[in-house]
Amino acid sequence: MKWRRPNTSKSVSPWAIEAAAATPAVAGLQAGGNRLSLPEPKLLNPAGLYDPSAKGYSHLAIVPAGAKTVYVSGQYGADAAGRLVPGEYAGQLRQAFRNLRVAIEAAGAVPQSVAKLTILIVDHSDDKLRPLGEELNALFGKHRPAITLIPVPRLAESGMLFEIEAVAIVP
Repeated sequence: MKWRRPNTSKSVSPWAIEAAAATPAVAGLQAGGNRLSLPEPKLLNPAGLYDPSAKGYSHLAIVPAGAKTVYVSGQYGADAAGRLVPGEYAGQLRQAFRNLRVAIEAAGAVPQSVAKLTILIVDHSDDKLRPLGEELNALFGKHRPAITLIPVPRLAESGMLFEIEAVAIVP
């Protein structure tokens, strides 16, 4: 991966990652029958605390020694052109998880490399948990990263209903 300074007239972020070189490596994890060994956090639910596995998360995610940490900024329901999925929670949720996968893979990681998620939901209610759980299961399978869900009255842009950020690890 190469780091480059973006044209700041088009980008808010002071740094951008050139992901083109990283993505093929992730796509080829199974190439030649060999699986690339990527570090995974050790996920724990200690005795004395409620076991939240059925709800899709773990209390602890311990990063192995020597792994590098990747911080994925908040991904939301906008396509690659920046167009927000209009007014529908489920549609924005699906798009945000697609964006999260792209970001994770651009860093040379896989979903099982994610140690921590922070989720922000506008006007949160219990009805929003089922579709959230479905998207978590679709992306992470049995992997249960540590998660904090924060109900919020509004996000950065009008119309945004959902945002998710991640902390992942790579060799």
